[in-house]
Amino acid sequence: MKIEPFALERYFAKHEFSAPYLLSCSDAEPFVLSELLNLADSHMRNIWNDLSLGYTESHGHPLLLEMIASLYPSLSKDHVLEVVPEEGIFIAMHALLETGDHVIVTHPGYQSLYQVAVSIGCEVSWWEPHMHSDMAFHIEDLLGLITPRTKLIVVNFPHNPTGALIKAGEQADLVQIARDNNIAIFSDEMYRYAEIDPTDRLPAMATLYEKSVSLCGMSKSFSLPGLRVGWLLSQDLDFLESALVMKDYTTICASAPSEILALIALQSKEHILDRNLKIYTHNLYVLNEFFERHASLFRWVAPKSGTVTFPEYLGAQPAAGFCEHLLKECGIMLLPASVIGYDDDYVRIGFGRRDMPSVLDRFDHFLTT
Repeated sequence: MKIEPFALERYFAKHEFSAPYLLSCSDAEPFVLSELLNLADSHMRNIWNDLSLGYTESHGHPLLLEMIASLYPSLSKDHVLEVVPEEGIFIAMHALLETGDHVIVTHPGYQSLYQVAVSIGCEVSWWEPHMHSDMAFHIEDLLGLITPRTKLIVVNFPHNPTGALIKAGEQADLVQIARDNNIAIFSDEMYRYAEIDPTDRLPAMATLYEKSVSLCGMSKSFSLPGLRVGWLLSQDLDFLESALVMKDYTTICASAPSEILALIALQSKEHILDRNLKIYTHNLYVLNEFFERHASLFRWVAPKSGTVTFPEYLGAQPAAGFCEHLLKECGIMLLPASVIGYDDDYVRIGFGRRDMPSVLDRFDHFLTT
C-alpha cells in the first residue's frame, strides 16, 4: 500500500524537539511518571510493582477494558478494543471501507482521517465549518454531500483544529441522517472530556448508533500521549473482530506498563479533568487578551472544546512564511494551516500546556517589536 507522507507528523518531527518554545501542541499538560504514580491506590501500586513485562492480550488488559467500558454505561467490555490511537484510525478504515466507496470527512482535520481512505481508493468529500462567521459545522451542509455511494461519515467533535462542537440535537440529526441512508459513522472523540463547559459534552457516538465507531484515548484530555493507549468502541461486534484481525498486522498488543498507567489515570479521571480544565480556562482568558491586542493581525473565534484553536492570520505574507520567520527569529513553533492541507490564512495554537502564557508573552513581544 502506498500513502502520502503525514505532513503534520513530519512537521512536528522536524521542530517539536528542537524548537525552544512550543505554541501548537495538541495535548493537555503531560504528567510525569512520579506524579501519575502518586495517584495510584495500594491495589494499583501492587499491580504496578509486580507487573510482568511479557506480551499482553491483543484485545487489551481485561481490567482496562472494564474501566473503559464503565465510561459508557450502555456498553460492556465486549464493545471495546484497545489500540494505539493512530492505529485505531488505520485499522478501522481498512475494516469499514473498500475501493470506490464515498466518504465524507470533517475538514480541516487530522490527515489520517481522510488520507487512509484515499489510499484505499475511496472518493472523499469535505464537510467544512463556516470559517468566516461562527466557525461551526452545519447539518444542512452535510446533507448536500451525501450520494448513493456514501459508505462512511467521519466526524471529529470536539474538533481539531477549530475547537468547534455540535449540539446534542445536531448530533441526533447526524445519527438519523446516517441511519436513513444506511451510512456508517466513524467518530474521532480524542478530545472528549476537554469541553470548556462540561455540560456541552456529547454522548459517545457508539452509544447512539449501531453502525458507528468511536475512537478515544489517553493522549489529549487525559494528558498521557506517551502511553500510546486508546480504544475503539462499537456495538458492532463483527466490526471489532475485523479490526482485531487488522491489529495483528500493526501493534499486535499493547505495552504492559502503559496499560497499568492508563488504569491508574482512569481511576483518577475527575482529578485529571479538573486539573486540565483549570489550565484551559486560564489560558483562554490570556488568549482572549492577546487577540484583542492584535486584532489587526488575527481574527479569532474562541473554541468551545479541545486544546487547540484556529485563528485566521491577517498579515500580508502567507501564514507558512510567518511561522517560519517566527521560528527562526523567536524560537516559537506555530503550526500553519497549510501543513494540515488547509487555507494558508490560518494557524493552530495549542492552549493545553501550563507554559502557554509565558510563550505567548514572548510571541507578543515579537509582534510588538
